[in-house]
Amino acid sequence: MRNFFTSLLGLGFVFVITASFVNKSIENLDNREQVIEFHTDGLYYAEFYDYLFRGHYENIELKPSDSEFLMIFEQYLRTFGKQCPTYSPSNKVEIMEQVCATEEVSRNIYGNELSRVCIEWKWVGTRLYARPDLYNAKMEIESTQRANGLQTVFAMITDPNAMGNSVDLMHKVKGLQNDMAQIFKLNPCNSPGVRRFEENLKLFALNKSAIRMQGSSKYASMKKSGGPIGTQNLTKLFDDLVANQAQTWSFNRYVPNSISGLVIQSKDTEGRPVNATANYSYKGFGSSANGWVRISFTNGLPDCIYFFDFPNNCKTANSSIVASYAQGNYRAN
Repeated sequence: MRNFFTSLLGLGFVFVITASFVNKSIENLDNREQVIEFHTDGLYYAEFYDYLFRGHYENIELKPSDSEFLMIFEQYLRTFGKQCPTYSPSNKVEIMEQVCATEEVSRNIYGNELSRVCIEWKWVGTRLYARPDLYNAKMEIESTQRANGLQTVFAMITDPNAMGNSVDLMHKVKGLQNDMAQIFKLNPCNSPGVRRFEENLKLFALNKSAIRMQGSSKYASMKKSGGPIGTQNLTKLFDDLVANQAQTWSFNRYVPNSISGLVIQSKDTEGRPVNATANYSYKGFGSSANGWVRISFTNGLPDCIYFFDFPNNCKTANSSIVASYAQGNYRAN
């Protein structure tokens, strides 16, 4: 009987030690899970990338069916294939693209060309490669959007602000190009963060549940807490936001530190700006000129940037600059 109780006590001791070890191991795994990082600071789509990486889809404004999301997905795959070729899996697939196979050319009676239209397309390889599961997810979205092509074209034709939105798209394309030039400098190709980002990119595209990380994104936290109270250096804030936007401009070049005549047009109940305008200088086509910019604030934080040439087009304020502003880094001296 004594041996029985001794054995039982021994087993209990082993169980306690084992359970403690298992719990500690699980805790260590959880801690290791939380140190996975994906750096996005300074990128044009920083906030979107961060929400996607964390699996916090509820904070993402884009939908998988949006052409803007397909543009991001496509360029990410191409960038990885170009900058990280040695990290492609053994079962990698070639990224394909459509090119014109046959054109229909119209000419006048004198033989001068009037128009040129592609009437037949073909798929060709790009010599860039991707993970098959990611590429298949991208192609599924592309197929859906191609089926809705007529609806998309009609929406563009009937858009009352078609010109402004076209220019806005050009800015987004350039912003995305800048992102892709930096993203694998900020995040090594084979890092756990990149792998997690890709998994959630695929799951988002397929409308599946995300691999969620604990904790809140700093971008979601700042929106909840709102902007700082007290006097802020809004001239510096305007300068940084306009300079950041100017990186996506096609022709004009912003003159740094040229913000002047800043006026706060309205404030909220806590004394924070709601709307503010200022003047700035830029160079274009060999000469200098002046323009104005208006920034609207939501919960005390910069939200939309409107420029004089397209006053109805909201340019999203750079999320990294907004986060810095929320943290009080623009307090007036």
